[in-house]
Amino acid sequence: MSVVAADAHADLVESLDQRVREAVRREGVDPQRDALVVRRLAEAVVLAHDERSLTGVVAPVSDVDSMVGELVARVSGFGPLQQFLDDPAVEEIWINDPSRVFVARRGRHELTNLMLTSAQVQELVERMLKASGRRIDISRPFVDAMLPEGHRLHVVLEGISRGWTAVNIRKFILTAARLPELVELGTLTAPAAAFLEASVRAGLNILVAGGTQAGKTTFLNCLAAAIPGGDRVVSAEEVFELRFPHPDWVAMQTRQSGLEGTGEIRLRDLVKETLRMRPSRMLVGEVRAEECLDLLLALNAGVPGMCTLHANSAREALVKMCTLPLLAGENISARFVIPTVAASVDLVVHLGIDQHGVRRVNEIMGVPGRVEHDVIEIEPIFERRSGDLRRAGGMPPRPGNFERIGIDIHSVLRGAD
Repeated sequence: MSVVAADAHADLVESLDQRVREAVRREGVDPQRDALVVRRLAEAVVLAHDERSLTGVVAPVSDVDSMVGELVARVSGFGPLQQFLDDPAVEEIWINDPSRVFVARRGRHELTNLMLTSAQVQELVERMLKASGRRIDISRPFVDAMLPEGHRLHVVLEGISRGWTAVNIRKFILTAARLPELVELGTLTAPAAAFLEASVRAGLNILVAGGTQAGKTTFLNCLAAAIPGGDRVVSAEEVFELRFPHPDWVAMQTRQSGLEGTGEIRLRDLVKETLRMRPSRMLVGEVRAEECLDLLLALNAGVPGMCTLHANSAREALVKMCTLPLLAGENISARFVIPTVAASVDLVVHLGIDQHGVRRVNEIMGVPGRVEHDVIEIEPIFERRSGDLRRAGGMPPRPGNFERIGIDIHSVLRGAD
């Protein structure tokens, strides 16, 4: 397309965009909620333009469907980024500066040919935050928010990030909802899935660890789907990401402070609140700070729970669980925390991404509760060796939990052998 043709196309899109927006205002439509109505209005505007083009007054639209889609994306969606949000192969989108927009497909990074302006980035951020109800300003230059489709938005304001506002959109793509579906994807083996499902039903406390984009939240969703329907589940997250079928589930998320600096709800507050809601199970989306102490106290009090954590191995995940509670105050010591972690965490599942971008379980470790010289002992139950997840010699703790619900855990693991 020549420069002149490109400019003419841009002018045409801008003109039709203004007409669609006028129609939206006239009809009193909420473009974020009524995308189908916006599409109907866009089709009417493009059809009217095409009818005028028969007189030769205006240029015709070469591709009506493409033009309608672009107008709907500009008015109701998220403009130039909508093409990536609609692409099921794209897992994440990020903007380093307006001329450098990246996407991730199957774990691989790609620089797109999309070129934005600073004004477009600002407008996109404002529109996305409007949909979430959260805000960003000089006093709070970071924000985590959830888009209507369930995608997670993170923004760092210009001034904190050098030169430009940095934007990350991590798409919510439901690749698996239950453990057997993870087996089909090659994330873990059928024997390991059977063991984990039995462990969830038995009420073991499970820590899911791994790096960024390793699939921790998806894995936690699949574990949560194995919770018996008669249990009451209460979850706490920074922003709503967990999605699993359960008849008795209360989900809570954090809240920013208001313009006057009050009203903030931290993850630590939610973990404490969970205990007042008669939970049979508690889930914490991601533990990253002093809320780890409150989670440990809850697990130690007999409330079965699961959570995710950033770590490079199962061993490092336990070390981190012993470190984060120390952020809660000077009166919290390692002498208290280490044995509490050993007594509270039963299993650690570590996830990783292989060289092909495939998410896999690397190890499943049992925590028998023993501490030697301030080091928590672990027993490997499953380990990835020579590319395969294989049964190791360890056994899970709390065998009585399995017996109480009629599960012969030795028989389950014998199948893995």
